[in-house]
Amino acid sequence: MNEAEWLLVGGMALVTFGIRYPVLALSGRLKLPPRLLQALHYVPPAVLTAIVVPAVLVEADNLWISWQNPRLIGAIVALAIGLWRQNLLLTIVVSMAAFLLWQFIV
Repeated sequence: MNEAEWLLVGGMALVTFGIRYPVLALSGRLKLPPRLLQALHYVPPAVLTAIVVPAVLVEADNLWISWQNPRLIGAIVALAIGLWRQNLLLTIVVSMAAFLLWQFIV
């Protein structure tokens, strides 16, 4: 890495630290309103949905909703196993197996 890249990485580290440290420093002393805490419970599912849905349904900038989409089949299997067994490892293993098998078959 050259000098400019080191400066860029260092600047990004300082900006990241500067943004996060005040919140972490005040986390023990700051009391958030109950409504905000309730709203924060919805952040992880919203972020996961925003990441997973395009990865499953979009192929080359086109919506791909078909039985031939192995990612869609794997996601449906993951949803079913997750709701049925509520076991993360089992959900990952079975849905990956379904995805790979479907990709091999179709």
